[in-house]
Amino acid sequence: MNVRRRLISGSAALAATTLGLGALSACSSSDTAAGGGNGTYDVVASFYPMAFLAEQIGGSHVHVTSLTEPGQEPHDLEISAQQTARLERSDAVLYLKNLQPSVDKAVAQSSIRTKIDAASLTTLEEHGNEVGGHAAAHDDHPGEEAGGLDPHIWLDPVRYAQVAEGVGKAFEKGDPDHAADYRKNTEALVKKLDALNTRFETGLKNTGSKVFITTHAAFGYLAERYGLTEEAINGLDPDSEPSAARVRDLEKMAKADGVTTVFYETLVSDKTAKTIAKDANLKTDVLDPLEGITDRSRGTDYFQVMDANLKALQTALGTK
Repeated sequence: MNVRRRLISGSAALAATTLGLGALSACSSSDTAAGGGNGTYDVVASFYPMAFLAEQIGGSHVHVTSLTEPGQEPHDLEISAQQTARLERSDAVLYLKNLQPSVDKAVAQSSIRTKIDAASLTTLEEHGNEVGGHAAAHDDHPGEEAGGLDPHIWLDPVRYAQVAEGVGKAFEKGDPDHAADYRKNTEALVKKLDALNTRFETGLKNTGSKVFITTHAAFGYLAERYGLTEEAINGLDPDSEPSAARVRDLEKMAKADGVTTVFYETLVSDKTAKTIAKDANLKTDVLDPLEGITDRSRGTDYFQVMDANLKALQTALGTK
């Protein structure tokens, strides 16, 4: 199942490619056997959550390049011929299969020795526009979006830690000279993710409500992990338009479950979320799916933004 959104225009794609090549030039001035220069292990990551793992685990031994620019919606990525060539010269690629079709195709056609599919390092579930708890209780139109395999595993610290462990092992095998450091860095990262999981467990244990509304179903794994119910306006595809029946169901559910807030994102339009919030007399706030870090993000890295998400959820759900 490919979670697919509308393609960006040709001019936008060209602009994104130009930015991407500029970033590549800045990061890698030469192409040695290790790709990144200075004997580093050259890793190409598909988008921010994968790049973050590579940087945290690889440390000074890796040169990490992200195919997706900050602010670019990752699902819309179309890889250029030059980016494909750059990918071919790398030592390893870290990606999430079925999230970015153009990346999947380029990786499948490449001869890169180390191909790390994050989706294969944990378990994926099928999610629609309702996940967790008693989501269907207020839904008079079940199955409006059948959903599919949900790729948003990085928003669950436990699954993300499982992926981190798999990436660490892949780095150890691909660059054995630095295996001890990769192992040490992986253990440190997993420990931080365990602590994040504990903060979420503790912070969301006692709340007035367990239901939250989001723009699209990016937080299904998080909802299931912490005993919440995610009601998404658009399901796995944020660019689809909700039916009038779905909007009525959301307003009915919000009133019944004491929902106070409709969450929107930074990389997609907030128009529908704000319209529903206005009609239902609800507040709005940001719940960041962390598909990229921009100057609009509530933090400069994964952990800071996840902690900001926790605070937003606590406020919206009424932490006791």
